[in-house]
Amino acid sequence: MMNDLLTSAPSWLNFGIYFMIAAALLGVVLGFVTFGVLSERKVLGFMQLRVGPNRLGGPWGLLQTVADVLKLLLKEDVIPKKADKPLFILAPVIAFVPAFVILAVIPFSENLYFTDMGVGLLFYIAISGITTMGVVAGSWASNNKYALIGGMRAAAQMISYEVPLVLSVVGVVLLTGSLNLITIVEAQTAIWFIVPQILGFLVFLIASIAELNRVPFDLPEGESEIVAGYHVEYSGFRYAFFMLAEYVYMFAMASLTTVLFLGGWQPLFGLGFIPGIVWFALKFSVVFYFMVWLRGTMPRLPADKLMGFAWKVLLPIAIINIILTALVKEFIL
Repeated sequence: MMNDLLTSAPSWLNFGIYFMIAAALLGVVLGFVTFGVLSERKVLGFMQLRVGPNRLGGPWGLLQTVADVLKLLLKEDVIPKKADKPLFILAPVIAFVPAFVILAVIPFSENLYFTDMGVGLLFYIAISGITTMGVVAGSWASNNKYALIGGMRAAAQMISYEVPLVLSVVGVVLLTGSLNLITIVEAQTAIWFIVPQILGFLVFLIASIAELNRVPFDLPEGESEIVAGYHVEYSGFRYAFFMLAEYVYMFAMASLTTVLFLGGWQPLFGLGFIPGIVWFALKFSVVFYFMVWLRGTMPRLPADKLMGFAWKVLLPIAIINIILTALVKEFIL
């Protein structure tokens, strides 16, 4: 169906169908954010021997996060008197929109994708970087020194880890000879790239967690030294937008990890009768709960060690992986 839509002539009918599919995807993503947050809180409660949310909204507290979202949306929207008002309002949107747009190039199964873009991987990397601008813009527009320090921390961290993140996928591109994400998944029919690209996978996974500002790389936020971080002046639905961007970006990054290294919708040997979308969801869930597990067990890194880890450890490993892959491609394959 998607192939027919992509190759057919533009029309209002096609526009309507595309709009409805995009709205459905947004609903799925918002559902993931709502119940992903609840699931994360419950898993963390289990790991830390706490009960976790279980009272509000029926059995197992299923509507707890829905109530939290409603509470955020109904809170008073406060804008500081000396803030740069237009930029203060625009910053959460700049942070959220790229995180949602990059989902357009993710192939969720052999038939479910929004665009078959030849440079899909390049598009993903280029657009996802814009989220950093939203964080920095929000911190500067707040006219608050603590928020500005949090924003500068975020910019330094995200730019530093963007370098090994991009270099870690070069091995995959060398093996497939393509930047098309569908082609990359199809190239993993015999063996998933997590095996021949184990170094690239480890670098990509660590760098992607740092890009998400999650534990142990959550330095842009810090109650003890920078009050809260880049969003300290935000309240109500604007604060919710920043949180929404973080979890939508987490959805996108777990999806990209699945596509690049875990075979996307490709099944395990002998289990091809299970639909591809189910395989994608299973692999995606493994990556998601690995990130939750890290949050519950890892301590926070100091700022100097965090930056040094990117430049002195991840970057050399990513370069070594490129050299090894090039040698294998030239002399063995």
